[in-house]
Amino acid sequence: MKIFLISDNRDTLVGMRLAGIKGTLVNDTKTAEKLFDSLIEEKELGIILITEKLAEDMRSKVNYAKQKLTHPLIVEIPDRHGSIKSDDYISGYVRDSIGIKI
Repeated sequence: MKIFLISDNRDTLVGMRLAGIKGTLVNDTKTAEKLFDSLIEEKELGIILITEKLAEDMRSKVNYAKQKLTHPLIVEIPDRHGSIKSDDYISGYVRDSIGIKI
């Protein structure tokens, strides 16, 4: 199973390459969308990592792939500056998913 990173941050890309994960640095959303579309068609690719800011810019495509496709797994990761999600992201996710406030 292969893993591939789509990043808008050079430091994140270098860190992942040091861990043995291949990836590409993209500078605009249009390029990222084209790359994402080609990657979800690859049969040997198991996981696509994408930085949170980039995923937010192409939210409809990412959500479609997460909800409708069984392969590959799409994982949003923070860049070296940290997560853009709020501190209560997990508890909000649980509340929205199953209706329990924690």
